[in-house]
Order: sequence, then C-alpha cells, then structure tokens
Amino acid sequence: MESEETPARWEGLPSWLLSQTAHHAHRLVSDGFSSVGARGYHYRLLATLEESGPASQAALGRRSGIHLSDMVATINELADRELVERAPDPSDRRRNIISLTSAGKRQLRRLEKRLAECQDELLAPLSPEERQRLAELLSRLRDHHDRRTRIPEEPGR
Repeated sequence: MESEETPARWEGLPSWLLSQTAHHAHRLVSDGFSSVGARGYHYRLLATLEESGPASQAALGRRSGIHLSDMVATINELADRELVERAPDPSDRRRNIISLTSAGKRQLRRLEKRLAECQDELLAPLSPEERQRLAELLSRLRDHHDRRTRIPEEPGR
C-alpha cells in the first residue's frame, strides 16, 4: 500500500511550505467571504474604491489588479446588489465612473471583519511578533520577485 505522506525531502522546502500554506489561506479566505455572500474580487474592488475614490473600470482594474474581463462581471455583481453605482463620465460619455455606495461601505466592513477572522485562523499558532515578522519576510520576497519580473518601461513612455 502506498503512503500518502509527503516525501521527507519536500517537507522542509520553503517553496513547498509556501504553496501548502497559500492553499490553506485561499480556502479560509474564500470560505470566509462566501459566508457573507462575497468573493475575493468583491473585497478588492470595494477596498480599492474606498482607498482611491470613484474611477473608471480601466483605472480600477489597474489599481486592484483585477483583469478587465473579470472587472466587468465583478462590477455587475456589486451593482446588482447596490454596493457600487455606475454613472457616465462627464468628460467622456462612453466611459462609466464606478463609485462606492453606503451599502458598499457596510459590506466592506463585513468583509474586513471576516478577513481579520481568517487571518487569525490561518496564523493561530504564531505570536503577534511572529506574525509581524512573517509578513515582513513575505513582503521582502514578494518585492524581490516583483522587481525581477517587472518589465522596464521604454524611454519616452
């Protein structure tokens, strides 16, 4: 009978540990948001609107990291629930400006509460100091790899 244990040579690899922990994090956050009738894109869009203010769909996509094809569906879902509203851009009637509603702000608070609970569950075995240090180390890794994969802009752009 085959063992279902992770091979010992994998167990200590940082890449393996990160991917397994990321899987748990994704499940916890997805389940947490789902429990209040939301998805991760809902949180990202509502938080972006609160931080940056009303914007076009294209600007929201750039700010939130949500691809334009997913942005339209996300805005539609939130608009149907009156969490965001669309209005024609006065400077370009072909474009819509998306803004956060009062109901959207309330939903964002619910999502932030669920997200905090998910973070606590994910990081339960760590002390507050360890949580801070982990976040610092992960940020450093992300920043390093973001710099390495960023395509430099062409001169004059």
